[in-house]
Amino acid sequence: MAAVLLSAALPCAGTEEQAAPPKLPAGSEIIPTTTVPATTEGAPPGGGIEEVQVEAPEPRYVAPTLRDSIGRIWAPVLINGQGPFRLVLDTGASKSALLPRVARALNIPMQPTSIRVHGVTGSTDVSSVAIKQIEVGELLMGETTLPIVPDVFGGADGVLGNEALGDKRIYIDFRRDFIEIMRSKSERPGMGMSKIPLKLTRGKLLAFRTRIGSVATTAVIDTGAQRTIGNQALRNALNRRSKNYQQEEIIGVTLDVEKGDSIPTPPIAFGNATISGVRITFTESQIFEHWQLTTEPAMLLGMDVLGLLDVLVIDYKTKELHVRFRGPTSVTSKMKDSLIK
Repeated sequence: MAAVLLSAALPCAGTEEQAAPPKLPAGSEIIPTTTVPATTEGAPPGGGIEEVQVEAPEPRYVAPTLRDSIGRIWAPVLINGQGPFRLVLDTGASKSALLPRVARALNIPMQPTSIRVHGVTGSTDVSSVAIKQIEVGELLMGETTLPIVPDVFGGADGVLGNEALGDKRIYIDFRRDFIEIMRSKSERPGMGMSKIPLKLTRGKLLAFRTRIGSVATTAVIDTGAQRTIGNQALRNALNRRSKNYQQEEIIGVTLDVEKGDSIPTPPIAFGNATISGVRITFTESQIFEHWQLTTEPAMLLGMDVLGLLDVLVIDYKTKELHVRFRGPTSVTSKMKDSLIK
């Protein structure tokens, strides 16, 4: 029985959360458009997705983190030549996954073979489906078997994992609602961009060393997590025992629920900038045990922080993160109003 890791995590229903965006049903109308030109200023030319428009009142591909909403990254994916289906880009997932409604829309029967899925809050065995092809940008996957998981993705149709991203460069422009997945050509950071070296840890997880206050911390880039989650080693190192906390429930892809304490933390070093006002949810999550990240301070850097950026580039080939913050400079005070309190 195969085992995969899906790191997507959402606050439980009842927490302060933006209403789920409209679901993208199979067969949604696809119309030509030029609203997102392939040569958008600041974006790399070629291989864009300007020919596809999903009719919806929400942003089509990416949405930034604002005071009352958490950023998200969706990829318009063709599955067996049909779609596009809107999948959450999850850099913490070892394999892509689909919702049951996608299998029904594609008329693909469930297979008796089960797959063990490891989520942020637990593990479970799920059904699977055989897929002939997955395509988005310059990413093309051939025949594969994908797990079928519950709908915990805020209206998306599943997860786009990292299994085929080893030589890819992902360009995300939150301000222009633009995402592009292409082969990496080892490009240097663009104008105004800050470079953060990454390392592959526990397989294909992307992580970098940073500091929260004076505490050295391993930060795992997890675009599938809405909120930043810290382990107990980090909480102990920060000595965060104050009464200024909010209890949150986190639901993972397995539908298991964990409780954690959301606590304000010292500033987080991020490239050439320092981000203040961040809250980290501390929990004894099973995902830290699965990744063997329990003995040292570590956190999953979620979309509440990543969505504060203006541009985010993830280059798997060069193992680099290129970031550009909102505003003319990377000054912390200019970002405080965008942070979720």
